[in-house]
Amino acid sequence: MLIHWFLAAIHLLAFALGFWAVLTRGRALRRLIAGTGEARSVLVADNLWGISAVILLVTGGMRAFGGYEKGTDYYLHQPLFHLKMTLFVLILLLEIAPMVALIKWRIALGRGAAIDTGRATLFARISHIEALLLVLMVVAATGMARGVAFG
Repeated sequence: MLIHWFLAAIHLLAFALGFWAVLTRGRALRRLIAGTGEARSVLVADNLWGISAVILLVTGGMRAFGGYEKGTDYYLHQPLFHLKMTLFVLILLLEIAPMVALIKWRIALGRGAAIDTGRATLFARISHIEALLLVLMVVAATGMARGVAFG
């Protein structure tokens, strides 16, 4: 019973960390463009965003498919689970461009080269959209936890 509670708590805390990190990354990108911020702030927030995503994947996978919660059958037949996973896939798809660009930034900074901030405004916007999608994932998750069904 305690492991169920622990996994649920860690999963929810990872949502909170991810929400904060992706919003912070978006704000840091906007400050960088305005000349009032630095790339390091963007990359630190991005690292935390990535860590939260890994925690969400591991704890979510354990809860849905590891026998720690309601069982795989429940999740696979729950429309809100499908909504949550669709939102997750949307976040992953949106994240491809910023992830690739920020990896290039890390490499450039490691070599002492300049970074290309040409798409930083777009990446800030994407970060804020991802934050909204995370909120919608939490809404779907709370519905699943309460057994909300449609039909």
